Amino acid sequence: MRTITKKPEVLAPGGTLEKLKTAIHYGADAVYIGGEAYGLRSRAGNFDYEEMAEAVAFAHSHGSKIYVAANMVTHEGNEEGAGEFFRTIRDIGIDAVLISDPALMEIAVTDAPGLPIHLSTQASATNYQTLNFWANEGLERVVLAREVSMAEIKEMNEKTDVEIEAFVHGAMCISYSGRCVLSNHMSNRDANRGGCAQSCRWKYGLFDMPLLGQQNPVGAGEEGIEEKFSMSAVDLSMLEHLPDLIESGVDSLKIEGRMKSIHYVSTVVNVYRKAVDAYCADPDHYELKQEWVDELWKVAQRELATGFFYKDPTEDEQLFGQRRKIPRYGFIGQVLAYDPETQMATIQQRNNFGVGDEIEFYGPGLRHNILTVEAIWNEHDEAIDRAPNAMMIVKMKVPFVIERFDMIRKKK
Repeated sequence: MRTITKKPEVLAPGGTLEKLKTAIHYGADAVYIGGEAYGLRSRAGNFDYEEMAEAVAFAHSHGSKIYVAANMVTHEGNEEGAGEFFRTIRDIGIDAVLISDPALMEIAVTDAPGLPIHLSTQASATNYQTLNFWANEGLERVVLAREVSMAEIKEMNEKTDVEIEAFVHGAMCISYSGRCVLSNHMSNRDANRGGCAQSCRWKYGLFDMPLLGQQNPVGAGEEGIEEKFSMSAVDLSMLEHLPDLIESGVDSLKIEGRMKSIHYVSTVVNVYRKAVDAYCADPDHYELKQEWVDELWKVAQRELATGFFYKDPTEDEQLFGQRRKIPRYGFIGQVLAYDPETQMATIQQRNNFGVGDEIEFYGPGLRHNILTVEAIWNEHDEAIDRAPNAMMIVKMKVPFVIERFDMIRKKK
């Protein structure tokens, strides 16, 4: 009979305070966020110190942790103010900071002693010797490069004592460990200093240029390239291989997506929480449930694959040609309150829905209920046919028990 001696952490993205609280409510053991400087997501809803303090208080009251990503590659002058930044987040109670640049590490160690440091995936840790080097430098955890295989992770776990964190779900960078200059070249936005324009996701045409200024579309004929293409990778999903990850010794299962919606965060965290708990509770009788897989596809934006865990990706793991049709669901609202006596739910609308629509309520623990909307009332208790305005507050009867922070979606 197998027993799990080390239950891995489910680590979720927290692009905003709302997303952070959603992730924890749906089961995240820890959430990683960005500050207003030194990170790689300049367009995410990064946290100021006051928001960090609120995040830490909320997380710690729920038994969860908060990590701050300060993983930019610094150029001259970018490190200014870092010492004060690290001291402040340490004093706020941040549980660890993720860094890739040795200059920022030295500042953190010198100016903010006692602040735990995790090595960012941007540093491309791909072997156990590298992990041991960083462990000797005093780092508590290493976030592996996404190019690492399952066999390599097992070897690392056998030959090092440092904690191992691995990405298990979300977007994959087409460039090696995020070291890309396409964005710099095409839009003058430095990907390694927080400004990635995601140039690999753009659609490109292919041209033959025999003379300067002359552009002849390639494949304009019957057998040619008829549609534009990207250089983009499909997304990563290791849900179907969680037993391998857990048994390999991974300490933290990381979900990508600080720019994603609360619909995405709640759904993905919900699924991985359920699967991790089920496996660790009874590994001998663990069974991957199709409903978990189906749930992920309700928020899937791209095709899903296993990245580098089992083989080197091929063109099959890139977004070439037509994509397989995926059932898409739209996020339409969040429950603010529910009165079980009157069965009246108060809902904050996020996308248009109305009378006659079939909608799905879901909550932590993968609770699900389907309902056809029969009536809606606005804040003034006036009957309306639809809720068309973003963030409007509406009421409706719900004949089953739901809870605050439950989400609502419908098929597009």
